Amino acid sequence: MTIEITPILGNAIVEYVHKGGPIMYPILLTAVVAICILAERITWWLRLTGRRDPKRLESVYGAIEEGNMKEAIQLSRNSSDPVIRMIHHGLNHHHSSLQGALEVAAGLEMQKAGRFLNAMDTIVTLGPLLGLLGTVTGIMGSFTSIGDSELAVEKVTGGIGEALIATAAGLGIAISTLIPLNYFHSRLAKFQFDLEAAATNVTVLVAQNEAEQKSLGYTA
Repeated sequence: MTIEITPILGNAIVEYVHKGGPIMYPILLTAVVAICILAERITWWLRLTGRRDPKRLESVYGAIEEGNMKEAIQLSRNSSDPVIRMIHHGLNHHHSSLQGALEVAAGLEMQKAGRFLNAMDTIVTLGPLLGLLGTVTGIMGSFTSIGDSELAVEKVTGGIGEALIATAAGLGIAISTLIPLNYFHSRLAKFQFDLEAAATNVTVLVAQNEAEQKSLGYTA
């Protein structure tokens, strides 16, 4: 069944691209780029979900709370969880600038999580614009054919069909990209909250440890 349907679908796509006029080629290229970005982003977020390690994160928090920085660094070393990686980077620089190190590491993780979102936003805007351009060129072709007596009706309807196909294709790309784009933005906001919460927890725990050590030193 699949072998029979696939050629039919492929022929239909080729036919619509041909009927949609020359503007369908940049629209088709935009669609291919959108599909590649969506596939990469979906794969990345699925892998991120599998890399999260809340139990190990709690163990790191426990070691920091006990004042055992060496154990916390050892527990957070070589972790695939980006939150734990950020903590590891911060603990390695906690004597110089813990907050600065956490911010740098969090920025690097956010950069990875937000990759290609600007490109997706551009595709959402570019798709309808290309469709509108196809509409204009199609209508222009229809008007230029009105004065011709030979096959005038076919040329006019062909131009209108070209305009409608280009518009539908551009809107289809925008709609298909906008929905996952908003989803990725929500995931990015949640990921940013996790990083900021972890950074705040580490900063507070380290500050409490330092305060306790100073108070013990004073009483001694």
